[in-house]
Amino acid sequence: MVGICLALALPVHAQQQLHSPTTEARREVPLPGETGADGIRTEETLIVTGDQPGPGLWLVRKGGHDLWILGTLNPLPAKMQWQSKQVEDVIANAQEVIRPPSVSLGVKAGFFKSLTLLPSLLGVRKNPDGKTLEQSVSPQSYARWKALKARYIGNDRGIEKWRPMFAALELYSDAMKKSGLESGKSVWPTINKAIETHHPNVTVVNEAIVVTDPKPLLKEFKRTTLDDLACFDNTMTRIETDLDAMRLRANAWATGDIAALQSLPPPYQWEACSGAITEAGIGKRLGFGDAQKKIQAKWMAAAEAALDKNVVTFATLSIGDMLGADGYLAKLKAKGYTVLAPDE
Repeated sequence: MVGICLALALPVHAQQQLHSPTTEARREVPLPGETGADGIRTEETLIVTGDQPGPGLWLVRKGGHDLWILGTLNPLPAKMQWQSKQVEDVIANAQEVIRPPSVSLGVKAGFFKSLTLLPSLLGVRKNPDGKTLEQSVSPQSYARWKALKARYIGNDRGIEKWRPMFAALELYSDAMKKSGLESGKSVWPTINKAIETHHPNVTVVNEAIVVTDPKPLLKEFKRTTLDDLACFDNTMTRIETDLDAMRLRANAWATGDIAALQSLPPPYQWEACSGAITEAGIGKRLGFGDAQKKIQAKWMAAAEAALDKNVVTFATLSIGDMLGADGYLAKLKAKGYTVLAPDE
């Protein structure tokens, strides 16, 4: 089976939501590095570079059996090289590594047949009714878009024909690059190297949605008007108001400052963007909502099974999924397991 990602680079699991300031408040807040109406210049937080230890590991314990969990974060400093002896030492002694939970959307088709779908996949980015961004969003939103586009993307006329959600994600990616951050920077090369060296069992926690005939699906998606205006506006809000907090969070993760990670506002969530897909008719028909519930239950089952049979297990979870009142650590603690933070 050849898997083609129809989604859209959106996290599956929801994180805690930050309340968006009003439009008037947004306009009054200068971007980092700019001078506001009061004449005060805001300064950008410098991004750490070079070798960094990353955060310590959370520990879930059942008797003499330990589950060590690395909390991951996105974005991270672009020029950071993650070095974590603790992770390598844990994997060296682990009987099992549990990969982070994921929901995948794949196409069951032959290789050559899959290649013929690529033009159609590219076409889903465009508005189905031929409208431009200026015609698709409010005048206030488009004015914000023009300012941010000029700052981070430049003169790209093609993007003006994209659906608001896809345009927002492109803006976000470019804003990260110009801010010294990298969206999608992965800890997995280091982890995979340790796995290849020490050969623990690897458990993949995945819920697969397989499309056997993708052509009708692509046609339907192209015709579908998505409720993605909230995604468009919320992404711009994050870039306008949260870049410095993202830098602080990225630095805290890189340097292993757990207290700072826990004291900073929670990471922005992508519910509005993922909801534009999963809550649309096509998303419900494919079963995205059910898949998310299933994957959470699958990860909990994998963690509990590992704590029953292994002396040492290693896992990774996004910090947004791991912490909080509804996070995985709270669920494990509610089941009676001992949960210790890195500094405890």
